Amino acid sequence: MQKPSFLILIIALFIFLSAVIFLLLPYVGADSRMSGNDPTALAAVEIRNYEGLDLSSVNDFRENAIRGPRYVDITRYRLTVTGLVEEDTILNYDQILDKYPHYSKVVTLYCVEGWDATILWKGVLVRDIINDAGADPRANTVIFRADDGYTTSLPLDYIMENDILMAYRMNNVTLPSERGYPFQLVAEDKWGYKWIKWIETIELSDDPSYRGYWEQRGFSDSADISESVYNR
Repeated sequence: MQKPSFLILIIALFIFLSAVIFLLLPYVGADSRMSGNDPTALAAVEIRNYEGLDLSSVNDFRENAIRGPRYVDITRYRLTVTGLVEEDTILNYDQILDKYPHYSKVVTLYCVEGWDATILWKGVLVRDIINDAGADPRANTVIFRADDGYTTSLPLDYIMENDILMAYRMNNVTLPSERGYPFQLVAEDKWGYKWIKWIETIELSDDPSYRGYWEQRGFSDSADISESVYNR
């Protein structure tokens, strides 16, 4: 009479242990599996508030490029630093991000069309790139050229005395192609036509009379937002 009861007890114990093993199996060795691999990067989410400040959306910008949005092949992208420098410099996208410190700043872009956008920009300082190339003492102007042929310029002093970013992220997301990927200039306190997108060349010059695309068409070369956008 004792044997059936003992057999039932053994079977019940086996079922119980099997259930416990089944429930714990997904967690066994989990730490060892995860520790050997880097975490999988998920897509960045655009932030709309930073330190209590409401930000504009990446989508609040209007498309006004002279030849429409550019779609740069990042594997072929090169930034050239040339002109009055000690040594011409050519850098790919990863080299720029790896070589120079990264900075973040909230800056508002004011467009001559009457709209504006306040964005958290992240990028590298143009000043660092120029210092690395070595500015010739004769240089007084920085000319920027874009993938679509657009150009503009700014005084070298403005670049060197201010924290002017060449941005690769906005509101925590990588610049969309429409916004200037891989790099857009954050020309704070300047009208939007100085915020050149798709930057591919930084040229140092001794010609302060140089005029870019819109400046040749009557827009102010200083582009200070406190002044009229048009030359008088």
